[in-house]
Amino acid sequence: MEALFENVLSRIDAVARSVLLTCMVVMISVVASQVFMRYVLNSSIDWADEVSRMAFVWSIFIAIPLGVREGAHVGIDILTNRLPKQLARATARVMLSLAFVLMCVVTYESIHVATQTWSERLGAIDISSSYFFVAVIVGSAHTGLHLLNLVLFPVYKDEQDVTSD
Repeated sequence: MEALFENVLSRIDAVARSVLLTCMVVMISVVASQVFMRYVLNSSIDWADEVSRMAFVWSIFIAIPLGVREGAHVGIDILTNRLPKQLARATARVMLSLAFVLMCVVTYESIHVATQTWSERLGAIDISSSYFFVAVIVGSAHTGLHLLNLVLFPVYKDEQDVTSD
């Protein structure tokens, strides 16, 4: 079961990395083009702000679960470092469980808000403003899967193979 869950997450992560890379390329290209247009050609691209903002929001919410997987997010462990190993591990699992529940709530509420605001359109590009919420839905659901994986199949730093260093 653990291998299957990890395999599915790895495939989702690969797609997320591709989407993240695409969003970053779009954002950088559009912003650079807009700067060139404004300061060199004294003109502008009408849709540049909305497209670059959309790419920025998507890149943030797609990157969050990838950071969770790598343990790259900021954590405050001043208390847990002083606890006995078993209690620290139990505390970590409880906190991961709470974070998983929070991601479920965020996903649910984002779906609710996206459906309520689907008819609202962006000004320069004719798409729903709810695509900003779709990024939150995708990112929070993906993050929830990583948190669930860490709750169900914990990996402890002191038990990892250190021979690869």
